[in-house]
Amino acid sequence: MTTYFDDGTIKIRSMIPEDAKVLYDTYLSYGWHPSLENYENYYNEQEAGERLVFIAEYEGRVSGQCTLVLNPSEGPWVNQGYPEIVDLTVFFDVHNKGIGNKLLDAVEKEASKISKIVYLAVGVHSGYGPAQRMYVKRGYNFDGSGVWYQGKQLEQYAPCVNDDDLLLFMSKDL
Repeated sequence: MTTYFDDGTIKIRSMIPEDAKVLYDTYLSYGWHPSLENYENYYNEQEAGERLVFIAEYEGRVSGQCTLVLNPSEGPWVNQGYPEIVDLTVFFDVHNKGIGNKLLDAVEKEASKISKIVYLAVGVHSGYGPAQRMYVKRGYNFDGSGVWYQGKQLEQYAPCVNDDDLLLFMSKDL
């Protein structure tokens, strides 16, 4: 296990197998539709060197996570050597404690070791409002590729649904 940050209250570390069930159970309790297999795959991809997984602990309890895909397979910068930040989430009961920013600090530090640019996709609906604001404050800029839906760039006037698959891409120089 790698520790990326630890100030005694917030700890950012790599994923261990038991984290998958904690993430799944927490997201299920929110009424979301998580997949345990998804979080088990995160761990397996971490072990295979395809993805870095950052687990946040707050006062010793798992409280969020974020991943860094080292060779993304979709999006506007595919095959350009830029890693993608994916799935930043902080548990609801510990919002506004700086955990999201500490996760991003650790992710960006690791990304800077392999690239001069990092990118991410953020949802368009209001549920992503806090993330949208945080990314802009941290220096992320929209890439200009427009709206993406279900992994594809939307053509002008194309129909879509304002769900979690409706995204805008942003990047940051490291």
